[in-house]
Parts: sequence; C-alpha cells; structure tokens
Amino acid sequence: MGWCCPLVSGLFSRQGFFPVPPGSWYCYMRSVEARKDSLLLCLIGPTASGKSTLALRIAPDIRGEIVNCDSMQMVKELMIGTAKPTREEMSQVPHHLFDLVSLSETFSAGEYMVQARKTCSEISSRGSVPVVTGGTGLYLRALLQGMFQGPPRSGNIRERLQKIADRKGNVFLHRWLRVRDPDAAGRIKTGDRVRLIRALEVVFSTGKPITSLQGDELPISGFRIVKIGLNPQRGLLYERINQRVIRMFDSGLLEETENLLRQGYDASCKGFEALGYRYAIQVLRGAMDESVAIELTQRDSRRYAKRQMTWFRREPDVFWISDTGDTDQAYKKAAELLQQS
Repeated sequence: MGWCCPLVSGLFSRQGFFPVPPGSWYCYMRSVEARKDSLLLCLIGPTASGKSTLALRIAPDIRGEIVNCDSMQMVKELMIGTAKPTREEMSQVPHHLFDLVSLSETFSAGEYMVQARKTCSEISSRGSVPVVTGGTGLYLRALLQGMFQGPPRSGNIRERLQKIADRKGNVFLHRWLRVRDPDAAGRIKTGDRVRLIRALEVVFSTGKPITSLQGDELPISGFRIVKIGLNPQRGLLYERINQRVIRMFDSGLLEETENLLRQGYDASCKGFEALGYRYAIQVLRGAMDESVAIELTQRDSRRYAKRQMTWFRREPDVFWISDTGDTDQAYKKAAELLQQS
C-alpha cells in the first residue's frame, strides 16, 4: 500500500482517492462511495496567528480555494496595514472576496453572507474545497449560521442618526430605541452605536421594529463543515503582533496613508478604521510621533487579538491548535484533524 497525503485522505466529497508511491504529495482520484455533503474548511484565529500561511499550505493539498473572511482585506485601497496576501501568494491558489469595496464604503455581515455563500457554492460545484479564513468573527457567523439582512440601508436616515448620536450621545439613542423597539433595546448595549443606529434606521424606514423582521436566519446547508482554530501561546502571539506592526510602518504605512489622503479620501472613511491607519494620519498631521503611533498600534492590535479569541471561543465544534500557522507542527496537526473529521 502506497503513501497518501494525509490532508487529502478522506476529504473529497465526490470522487475519492487511492494511494500513490511514497514521497508524492498528490493522490489521484477514483470512484468510491461519495459523501453526502462537500467539505467546507474554516481556519480561524486572532490576528498574526498565521491563518493565511496555513491556508496557503493546506489549500493545494485538498484542491482548495481561499475565501476571505476579513472585513478590512476587502478594501481595495488598503494593502500594508491589512496584511493582505501578496500577488505572488494569490497566484499560488485561487483567492476570493478580496478588494470588493472602496475605502469609503461599508460591507455588512448580511452582504458578506450572500457573497460568501454564493462563492463557496461555486467553488464546490467545480469539485474544489472552499477554505474560509480570516479574523472577522461576525462574518464567519453570518456565513455559517445566517444573518438578518433587513431593508436596504438609507444614507439620509443614517446620516441624521449619526449627527444626533454625535450631539446627544448613545444613551439618547438607546432611550429612543427603547420607546420604538423595546425588544431590540433589551438586546443592544448602550455602547454599540452601530447596532443602535441600524435598529432605529429600520424602524424609521419600514415603520416596523427590527425584531419583528428577524428570525428567518438559516444556517448554510450542503456542506460538511470543519473548523480549525489557531491559539498560540499569548506571549508568542503578542510578540508576533509587535513585530508585524513594526514591519507595517517600515514597509510604508505612512506613505500609503498619505497617498490615499492626497487622492481625496477623507480621514473619516470607514476603511481607515483598520488598525494603524488612524495613528498614521495623526503622524502625517504632526500630532503624533511615529514611535508613539507604533506603540499604540501594537497595543490596539493586542487588544483586538484578545477580543477575537473571546469571540472565537464561543464558536462551537472548533478543533484548536496551540501553535502558529506557519509551523510544521500546525500543518501536521491540521492534516490529522482533517483526516479524522
């Protein structure tokens, strides 16, 4: 009996495999009993944990195509601060849902759900495996569990609500929502301005409370879902974050930000919420030293990683790997998990 790549063994849903001579990384496909559902692989974890590296290594072995699950990597104009895959990396395996929106645009979790599910279905229809990877937990939840979309966004209403929030604060919005939609007010925290505005927007645009329109969310179907999470030791993760931020600034984050501002993008654009860009703007305005910007970006990135892990730990049925994704140990462990699942 010859050797078969452990990542491929047992994974393909349509044709199957047979062993090949030792040393080969490929398993040729032959007819065996097909699984009912196609594989959908999700690689999750905090920022700088090595998700993209692991995805790039696994994907060729399982005929995978990478599907982005990071909200900031969807912004066309942002490169350096988002750790987006390079052109060379994207040429190795197909990549999807990158560079979808401009710096000033938003892309809701509901919109992501529609696009990601369509993309995963198309990938599966080609006999390939969707490899969903990224750190935006809400996007992952929308893809797998479903997400209420609601009526289209109203720019005028949102702008008016934002001005009211700036003037009177979130507490006022929350009290207002309590009158118009008590159930939503009970679910949404006072500090969550985005959801407060969305709930009020739905009330004013439809005349109905948002809670009366929710409840039709459906989980994704037709896939056998395998979720693998990276959970490296905290000290190691924080050091990787610190070094990544230094590389961001050394690689030209200030220059990239300055160029975008010169193109006419306003500093308040949604995309500039990506880690590091707000501080880069402060440096360019002379309001902050670059060294301080680096330290603050490192701090915010560590805090973001902590929030990500808090979110992902609530995700059910995740196989956790206590390592970074760029190690042989993580790759081998992922192979074992895929073979067993």
